[in-house]
Order: sequence, then C-alpha cells, then structure tokens
Amino acid sequence: MATAERPFHLVVFGASGFTGQFVTEEVAREQVDPERSSRLPWAVAGRSWEKLQRVLERAALKLGRPTLSSEVGIIICDIANPASLEEMAKQATVVLNCVGPYRFYGEPVIKACIENGASCIDISGEPQFLELMQWKYHEKAAEKGVYIIGSSGFDSIPADLGVIYTRNKMNGTLTAVESFLTVHSGPEGLSFHDGTWKSAIYGFGDQNSLKKLRHASNLKPVPFVGPKLKRRWPISYCRELKSYSIPFMGSDVSVVRRTQRYLYENLEESPVQYAAYVTVGGITSVIKLMFAGLFFLFFVRFGIGRQLLIKFPWLFSFGYFSKQGPTQKQMDAASFTLTFFGQGYGQGIGTDKNKPNIKICTQVKGPEAGYVATPIAMVQAAVTLLNDASDLPKAGGVFTPGAAFCKTKLIDRLNKHGIEFSVISSSEV
Repeated sequence: MATAERPFHLVVFGASGFTGQFVTEEVAREQVDPERSSRLPWAVAGRSWEKLQRVLERAALKLGRPTLSSEVGIIICDIANPASLEEMAKQATVVLNCVGPYRFYGEPVIKACIENGASCIDISGEPQFLELMQWKYHEKAAEKGVYIIGSSGFDSIPADLGVIYTRNKMNGTLTAVESFLTVHSGPEGLSFHDGTWKSAIYGFGDQNSLKKLRHASNLKPVPFVGPKLKRRWPISYCRELKSYSIPFMGSDVSVVRRTQRYLYENLEESPVQYAAYVTVGGITSVIKLMFAGLFFLFFVRFGIGRQLLIKFPWLFSFGYFSKQGPTQKQMDAASFTLTFFGQGYGQGIGTDKNKPNIKICTQVKGPEAGYVATPIAMVQAAVTLLNDASDLPKAGGVFTPGAAFCKTKLIDRLNKHGIEFSVISSSEV
C-alpha cells in the first residue's frame, strides 16, 4: 500500500524519453482499469519538469483524461546525481526504469533502489548488463527483500514466459524449444527508435566483456534431457512457417537460459534447451540482410565505425532505425507473432535411450513490439510484482521475468491486455 513514507506504487523513470512516454500512457490506462478496486498512486521522474509535464499533457489528450496531470506525481532526478536517485527510490514501491542504454545508465538506478528498499523493473535487451547485474547485486537485493527484474519488455517476456507456457501445456516433459519471431508491418513499413540501435552497437562492439564475465562467474553447465538441440545454419528454411530464418540477436537466449538454470537449481524442474530465430521471408530478403549484417559487423569492430553507425542510423540500417522512431500509423499497423516448436517425452517414457515422442506448437501474438507490446509487458510485470507477492520467489534478488513470474498470474494479465498465448497443436509422434 502507498504510505506517507513511500507514496507511489509505481514511478516511471525516464518518462520523457522515447519509450518512457509510451510506458507513461500505459500506466495511465492501468490506473483506471475497471478491475482495479482503487486508483493506482504513481509518478513520473526525470531531469526536466517541463518535459515531464508535456508528456502527461500528451497522455491526457490521447486518453481523453483532462485531469491526468493533477493525478500524477512529478519527481525531478538525474542519473548523474545519486542523491536524487535515492530520493526517487525512497518514494516508490516499484521503479520502472526506461533510461538506456542500460550498460551506461542502468546500474546507478539499481543501486539506489536496492539501498532504499524499492523494487526495479527495466526493459533492457543487453545480455552483458543483465548478467552483470545479477552477478553483482543478487545477494544484496535478497538481503533487502527487493526484486530487480530486467528484460521485462519485448526482450524478453514473450520468449521467456512463452517457453514456460509451452512447458505447462505439454502433457509430459518438455526438453527443447525453438522459437521463430515474425514481425508484421503495414503499408508504411517498420521503423524503430535509434536507442535500440545504439544498444546493439555497444553490445556487439564489446562481446569480449560478456565472454569474460561468463568465464569469471564459473557456473556449472545445466544438464540437458534427451537429445542435444542442434543449432541451425546462420540461414535456414523453416518448413512449417514457409520462410527463411536467421538467429535472433536479442537477449532472449541469454534470458531463457538463465531462467531454466533458476528453475533447475531452485525448483528442481527439468531444464529446457532453447534456440531463437527470426523469420526473414524469401531469398531476396535473405540477400539484403546478409549484406546489411556483414556491413554492421565490420563497422562495429572499430571505434570510428561505431561512431558512424551511431551518427547515421537511418543510412546504415537501411531505413529501419532513425532518431525520430516510428510514426503512430506505423505502430498501429505493426504486430508480432512468436511461434514455439517444442519436443519432449510423454509421462512414463524414459528419456535416456528413447527419442522424444511428443511435439507441441504454441504462439505468443501481440501488437507492435517496441513501443506498444513493451510498455504493456513492463506495466503488467510491475502490477504482478505489486499484486502477486505470495507467488514471487520468497526472498528478493535479481531475476529474469521467467524466474520471478513463473508461479504468478502474469500470463493471464498479458492475455487480457492484447499479448495472447495459445496452443496451436500438440501431438504424440
């Protein structure tokens, strides 16, 4: 409950940023959800009072809520000012951190939240940041009883909870899953804000740090059940979807593997092997992507190359990324489908010498991924944190979405808000 000491259930930090404005709108919708018994006390936070006020005014106009600005608190704080971050954290039950790239700006927020007893959710798709925060802060967060949950946007709630949903729907033991992301666009095509582009540049440019971190963490390998999942070629054809595919470069694989490790080590559940791909259509699209990918991987290796990629996102991404981001029309027309193909064993079937004898296909469908689905996922994760406390891991800590929310009602909440989980087929082989 909100108290005089901690007056806000949710605080959106970075509310005037490109993604933050859409998260702000989503919290405003949640505040008046008909299933909610009382108003949700919340605030926006950032460096400029004027910009935060403008974001609230735009949301009020868009949602037809003229009194919205007077219902929302405003907190002035700056990532470069630790005292202001602490003041923000002291006033919040949960901070929704929208300030990226997280490798540069994420850690001070997490530190302030842990030290001042607030939980924190972010939408990072940066494996190095996510894994480093778990390594550095898991025990400190557990001592304080707060929850730090990264990757709670499109990267990687649909994938992480999609694997858990597939496991729960299988009548037996799920051993391996391949997912295929298909992004649908309208007549004006797709566009993304260059914040995501910057995160990818810094991530690919510093892959050695992630390798060193994984080596230093010295984790035991998680065992696998049944045959080992074979990696597909960098370009492969998916017969079921009648499309070529390439490996998905986001954080999904890193996040799902961390979740499966948690479920195996803490809940003694059978771990699931996982691989992620994105469909790219026909052979013409494959050739275009090959050239774009080679171009990107060459430039990202050098300091001057990275500067050029950051300065001219529209040029080097063939029009997909820009400093303006997508238009409202582009967002309204876009959607995604994430298809999971799983295999495993029926009840009573030995996994040592037998081949998997059950196949299952599930899907997660949703609206535009970056600025519609991501705010929905983030806000529903925060609401779950507030409302399903008894179903969360008993102590606090730094968690993936799947580890934190596997026993909660988050999938039900997402289904009600337009991110839909469904079983397509299930059969014994």
